[in-house]
Amino acid sequence: MQELRGKIDGTGKKIGIVVAQFNEIVTKKLLEGAENELQKYNVKADDIITAWVPGAVEIPRVTKKMSESGKVDGIITLGAVVRGETAHFDYVCNESANGIAEISLHGDVPVMYGVLTTNDMDQAMNRAGGKSGNKGAECASGVLEMINLEAMI
Repeated sequence: MQELRGKIDGTGKKIGIVVAQFNEIVTKKLLEGAENELQKYNVKADDIITAWVPGAVEIPRVTKKMSESGKVDGIITLGAVVRGETAHFDYVCNESANGIAEISLHGDVPVMYGVLTTNDMDQAMNRAGGKSGNKGAECASGVLEMINLEAMI
């Protein structure tokens, strides 16, 4: 029986990050976590391409273009959608998640989903480097693992 596991090694890898400006107090922390983790695993700062988009709904479009560009080996998507008083939260969460999932499944490179969907800002901050860790950092190690796993298949 053969078991395949991707190594968490970014040597020679180019990584794209698509990050939403909305709730930037949170998304900046997610981005910092991702960048630090990528560099920890040998991705050079010059090999990280970051694209800022207005909000979570815009993430899939830029992720798709980046995936098709041939300029990156994998992509991390980062955003923070915090529940409000209207159904807008549900629409934004669904559209961004569905769009990113579609690109991940049918795109040219691995895509990691790092869009937080929380009930309040405290939950978001806890997942952006607080007591619940940093989702950006988790996505960084995950994308490297996926890139290296797919290279073995």
